[in-house]
Amino acid sequence: MTARIEISGLTKKYGTNVVVDQLDLEIDAGEFLVLLGPSGCGKTTTLRCLAGLETPEEGSITFDGDPMFDAANRVNVPPNKRSIGMVFQSYALWPNMTVRKNIAYPLRARKMKDALNSGRVEEAAGMVDCGHLLDRYPAQLSGGQQQRIAVARGMAARPDLVLFDEPLSNLDALLRDQVRTEIHRLHSELGFGAVFVTHDHSEAFALGDRLAIMKHGKIEQLATPQDVFDHPVSEYVADFIGMSNRLELHRTGLEWSTAAGTELPLRCETGGHQAIAARLWPDDIVLHRRDEDVSDREIVLEATLLSAEFGGRHYDVVVGAGPEKYRLRASSATHGAWLRSAQSGEPVVISFRSESLKIYPLQELAAAA
Repeated sequence: MTARIEISGLTKKYGTNVVVDQLDLEIDAGEFLVLLGPSGCGKTTTLRCLAGLETPEEGSITFDGDPMFDAANRVNVPPNKRSIGMVFQSYALWPNMTVRKNIAYPLRARKMKDALNSGRVEEAAGMVDCGHLLDRYPAQLSGGQQQRIAVARGMAARPDLVLFDEPLSNLDALLRDQVRTEIHRLHSELGFGAVFVTHDHSEAFALGDRLAIMKHGKIEQLATPQDVFDHPVSEYVADFIGMSNRLELHRTGLEWSTAAGTELPLRCETGGHQAIAARLWPDDIVLHRRDEDVSDREIVLEATLLSAEFGGRHYDVVVGAGPEKYRLRASSATHGAWLRSAQSGEPVVISFRSESLKIYPLQELAAAA
């Protein structure tokens, strides 16, 4: 139920618009690979090329060395003859078929009579805890149940590769977490190969063995979730995964200054650049009502409170320091008593360690714009 996938030089265009640009990618057998990026970056088109639903202009795709697509040799295996399962964003269940018949559909399409007679449908439904729903119709199911059935249908034929096209985006927050956990459990237990498309970095971190972060039809970074989190290779990646705090810093003699002229005593490698963009996670910034309890190793900035939104055990806080805005999370246990009644414009202090900053050449932003 697994295959090694190799994509080489894949290019897909719509008119003059290059959506996938000379893409090279190898997916190990049994690997759960996440294609991550904003709308228009080429992730869904790449998935559809793997499925055979789109025909690229250039490149090749092989499953365990067997060509599924090869532009040079005019090979293009149709979707029903590629060993794939698909789970769509919109569930795509047949409304006039029972759950049993929906799950059985890929088995019938592939004429897998032995699998149909050996209880494969019941087995697939049981994997997603939906065995009791087999005789119902999709209209009688909740959104979460429908997506579980879609997952069962995608894996019923035990394909070489299961393709997930943003399958959680139509679910509410609670169901999204439940189905995500279900997919993670199934992959851990069954070890199937998967390619999962999403624009949600929290989904990607939770599910992926590796993440392929895409930009303009190319892969910007390919690494494990931990490596992407710890070492985003570009400001584009850092911004996309949630390092929302950005400082433009310029060297003035031996010091670094913000756009407002505030000097920052950086204790991190800056690569010899004279102008840098520094990215910082919200969790790396600490809120203080005064600067008396800040250690000498921390960078301290006087700021004003702009907003504080209650989030249960934390507040999502935005402060301003000169022209810069900083987003951070403040503990309700520590700061809740005064943040509940705090007014915009109140003076505050924030601190962070320079070692927490991710440094990028400032010109990268202009190049990406």
